Amino acid sequence: MVITGYGDGPAVVGEELVGRAGFWGCHLLGLCAEGACDERAEPAWFGGDGADADALAEVLFDPERWPVFRVPVEGAAPGGGVAVVYRNLDGDGGVEYRRTGGVTGAVTGAVTEGATGAATGGGTGDVRLSWGELVAVADGPGGGGDGVSDRDERFLLLLPCLRGTWEEAVARERVVAALVAVGAPEDTVERAAGHLLGHLERRAVHEPGWKSPLSGR
Repeated sequence: MVITGYGDGPAVVGEELVGRAGFWGCHLLGLCAEGACDERAEPAWFGGDGADADALAEVLFDPERWPVFRVPVEGAAPGGGVAVVYRNLDGDGGVEYRRTGGVTGAVTGAVTEGATGAATGGGTGDVRLSWGELVAVADGPGGGGDGVSDRDERFLLLLPCLRGTWEEAVARERVVAALVAVGAPEDTVERAAGHLLGHLERRAVHEPGWKSPLSGR
């Protein structure tokens, strides 16, 4: 895959990793690491266990292969949508969320923020989604072709892009349902959803110049 702005970074298609045990512990646990919490989130809250997450982390954060997860958006040109890029640079790693252009696999836009390591969960890039936009991207039929097709997987992949405000009860219900659908244990899923939304709320401030994959801004 050709990733504009990443030089010769060894980007590879990553969608096959989404269904592996431990994936959501790797992808979402970092979001819960921001700030102080009374209770520390555990990988098992998101499905799999710590050993699964550790094993998959070896793949996700491999500096020789940067997994890219493509999320198609309805109405976009072929290959258009959002790409979740694990930018595994030595000493400058991070997870970035990029708008994609009309050429399959090509990610448009330069890096717009300082790197935030995947282990600390912030994520960088040029995608900011309101609650309505996040739901629309997750639930839409997509643009066809390659990429993540499952609505719950798309929702959770892009959840770190959420900004703005949302109705707490509605958001919690949706996050819980998505986590259960991807294998999170029902006895801890409420705690997992609470951690995710709690950390997102601390980041939920209006940011002028949001670039939405729906509006094209």
